[in-house]
Amino acid sequence: MTISEKLKKWASLLKNQLTALYIAYQRPDVPLLSKIIISIVIAYAVSPIDLIPDFIPIVGWLDELLLLPIGCWLAIQLIPENVWQDCQLKAQQNPIQLPHNRWIVWAIIIVWCLLTVWLLSVAWPHFEQYF
Repeated sequence: MTISEKLKKWASLLKNQLTALYIAYQRPDVPLLSKIIISIVIAYAVSPIDLIPDFIPIVGWLDELLLLPIGCWLAIQLIPENVWQDCQLKAQQNPIQLPHNRWIVWAIIIVWCLLTVWLLSVAWPHFEQYF
């Protein structure tokens, strides 16, 4: 099996896990902490903005190769085993398709911008002495 085939298989498994996490998020028997982590992971997965831009060779893919699997793993650890197995089965039987609406992309960009402004406003007083 070549490297590209392995990467395609890994990407398919990750997509299946994200679908199962989305299904788990909708269930009432999933703990709140897990739902919070699931929402962060899914928002990051579908977000057009990355922590490290993808156009930077190799380093740009590290966030997808590290952060998404770690977030998935953490969320899965907090979901009861029988619930997770049921969600995986539903994800394999009926994979979801993300909507292709442009307003969702703009909403995500606006949320990222607001989060950045908020973080800068919180951090600025600590760095003001250096400027």
